[in-house]
Amino acid sequence: MRETEQAISEANRKLRELGGERTEVRATLGDLDTQSQKLSSRIAAQQTQLGRLFTRQYYAGETDAMRHFLSGDDPNQLARDAHYLGLLSRAKAGLIRNLGEILDEKNRLAGLARDKNAELAEIEKSQQREHAGLVEQQKKRQVVLARLSDRIKAQRREVDKLKRDEKRLEKLIEGLGRIVAKPKRAPQAQGPALRNERTPDASLSADAFARLKGRLSLPTRGELANRFGTPRQEGGTTWKGVFIRASGGAEVKAIAPGRIVFADWLRGFGNLAIVDHGDGYLSVYGNNESLFKAVGQPVKAGEAIASVGNSGGNPETGLYFELRHLGQPLDPLKWVSLR
Repeated sequence: MRETEQAISEANRKLRELGGERTEVRATLGDLDTQSQKLSSRIAAQQTQLGRLFTRQYYAGETDAMRHFLSGDDPNQLARDAHYLGLLSRAKAGLIRNLGEILDEKNRLAGLARDKNAELAEIEKSQQREHAGLVEQQKKRQVVLARLSDRIKAQRREVDKLKRDEKRLEKLIEGLGRIVAKPKRAPQAQGPALRNERTPDASLSADAFARLKGRLSLPTRGELANRFGTPRQEGGTTWKGVFIRASGGAEVKAIAPGRIVFADWLRGFGNLAIVDHGDGYLSVYGNNESLFKAVGQPVKAGEAIASVGNSGGNPETGLYFELRHLGQPLDPLKWVSLR
């Protein structure tokens, strides 16, 4: 299951990147088309101007100098006419040169457009391949889940398994160098159902994380199925974070600026991302369908870092979210506003 869920995450990440590349190529093609249309307008204007010059020159005549001399016409008028004809010829030659340059530029743009169309076609082929691979991995995951469903249900009822899952997360965070002794908490009563309607955005100021208490938003919209500190239904342990029921594929957003310090599959938490916000503060995002960021990458508040799923054998689709300070779990609802 680990391999298939990681493969699904990777396929979705590549599809997301290809979608971004496709958007950029389409924007470039739009710019090339606009430039080509402008050049077409200039070509039409140049051709109209050349037509006028040819007409004027035709009516002015292009008789040779000896014929003018024998005709007995005024020499001054003849000189003026010759000067005028010369100006027309130079203007005509300049317009022809300019028209040639414009046509060359249009041909260059046409070549670029052909290259970009070929690039777009290749991106679309890649998207089709990645999508086919994604569908195949999803089928494999369904087969694995069907085979293991009874075992998973039984295991989730085991208190020891839940404790082991929590220990894995504790050990992971300890490995990041920010763990302290875990304090004991008295279980809290589960309150009425809550629903989150806000998600993080880039308008959040870049204050120290501790100053953001009460101004943060949960990473995704949805119903809060479990709350911090309440007993787990399986017994023997309490919730160290919140579980938000949400639609599969919905964006999971970073709650504040930071840097990815973990992005991998962890038993019990599936595709897991952890963001370091500095001063010992971490935000934890579990059970994701896909991870969009790699370890070491910086993230902005409101930036999508994953998508909602049910990886790790979770029977429900949603996001498991924790806040920690120096390894100590914090109640996320004391740090966020839901509306």
